[in-house]
Amino acid sequence: MIFNFNEAIEVLERTPQSLEYFFSGLSHGWLQCNEGEGTWNATEVIEHLIEAEKNNWIPRLEFILQERENKPFPEFDRFAHLNKGVEKSIEETVQEFKTIRSQNITKLKSLIESEQHLEITGSHPAFGVVKLRELISTWVVHDLTHIAQIVRVMAKRYRTEVGPWIEYLSILKD
Repeated sequence: MIFNFNEAIEVLERTPQSLEYFFSGLSHGWLQCNEGEGTWNATEVIEHLIEAEKNNWIPRLEFILQERENKPFPEFDRFAHLNKGVEKSIEETVQEFKTIRSQNITKLKSLIESEQHLEITGSHPAFGVVKLRELISTWVVHDLTHIAQIVRVMAKRYRTEVGPWIEYLSILKD
């Protein structure tokens, strides 16, 4: 088994600061570019991460600890952030993410009492039996997935402008 709780925390702690550093002072064009209709820009990705902090990771973890496999935890609406309608600056959005992530990491550390705790199982509405270790691993990979998504979307903003060098830029070839 490769999963290591402390290593997972390392990534979870760094994601908000990484995004803050990356987006601080960027032009509107970088923050609003996307890959076309039905895709997300950088701001929307961070809003999605906030929604997951509020309604996915810790709530599901607590649900599993309380209910175990007795009943499936509620589904997570991955698109709920698109219906908020409140526009904030990127700085405000990142600060909200930093705050809630910090609170959630503190909560996570208090909820996981031992390595054996990570093997506790719950019931996912679509996948069936899942372990806390798998949920936390997914949280980490979810962060990394969205960081990669943001970078890919931003790179594609200059897809045509790179001219023939596109040949060497794998990020533009999907």
